[in-house]
Formats: sequence, C-alpha cells, structure tokens
Amino acid sequence: MTAFTLPPEHVLRARQKLVLDHFHDEVRHAWDDVLATFPHPRYELVASMTVHDGEEAVRGYYADTRRAFPDQDHEIIAFRHSADAVIVEFWLTGTQLGPYGAIPATGGRHRTRMTAYFVFDEHENLVAERIYFDQLSVLRQLLGSLDRRKPRDLLTLARAVIGMLRMAGREPDPALTTTTPPELS
Repeated sequence: MTAFTLPPEHVLRARQKLVLDHFHDEVRHAWDDVLATFPHPRYELVASMTVHDGEEAVRGYYADTRRAFPDQDHEIIAFRHSADAVIVEFWLTGTQLGPYGAIPATGGRHRTRMTAYFVFDEHENLVAERIYFDQLSVLRQLLGSLDRRKPRDLLTLARAVIGMLRMAGREPDPALTTTTPPELS
C-alpha cells in the first residue's frame, strides 16, 4: 500500500468503529475499554507539545483531564479516512471544575474545535492519537467566564496567569519537535 492507496472498505469500517468506540468510552470514563483500543497507548497533544506514552502516563492524562473537566464530551463534526489514519474534527466541551495543569478551576465552560489523527500501523493497530487544537481558545473561554469585578474571581485570574507562565516554561517533548520530512518521490 502507498500513501495514495486507501485500504479496503472493511478496514476503513473497522477503523471507524474502533475510533467511535474510543470516543464513546472516553465520555463514559471506561478507561480500560479506551486503553484496549491501543496495543501501546499514546496521546500526542501538539498544542502543549506533550506526549503521554504508555498505560501509566495515559491513565494519568485521563485522571488529570477529567479532574479538570469531569463532564468532558465530544461533538463530532467530520470523519475522514487516509491511508494510515482516521481524521476526526470535533468540538471538545467541558466545564472546568478542577485544576487544568497549573491553572486553578474557573467554573467556566469551553467548546473548542479540534482535530485528532488516529494513526494506524501496517498491522492495523492504533499507535497514537495526535490532537491539534488552539490552546488559547480554551483558555480565553475559561478565563472569560470570570467576573473581574469580584475579588475572588480576580484572585483566580491572577493564579491562572501565574499557572500559565509556569506551564509556558516547560520544554516541548522531543518526539514532537524532532521530525523527519516525508519521502515525496
């Protein structure tokens, strides 16, 4: 198979079912079921330049994101197939009731457009979910929910700014910065 050849329809349908089950099980917080969609779980978050690789790291990612957004959900916009991936455009929604990284809970809701590439290997194993989104869009919505006339919300805003500065100082994961150009011939 080449980059110009799609797999047969039954393979595309199997990939689509796996990805839809993956989304559904994330919303249900059925982590064992989500993890079962990978032989080796791996999430790559391009906006924050972080990688969660392996079961322990991915379970930590699930715990952290659902502590921040216990009602996190997805609204699928579009579903596309490529030679080695399923590409899903979706709205991610949630209410921030816990810390989001170093940013304290704001109580704000967000609805952020995202794209996730579910990448498959030559044996049809899901090897990574690579997620692209605008992190500033999420933060703008969460911080925009604060009432700057209330001292308590001003304190939360100050803590959020300090948290964002702490998070901005992290080194990007080399797995996302060390790339090789594709072979285009």
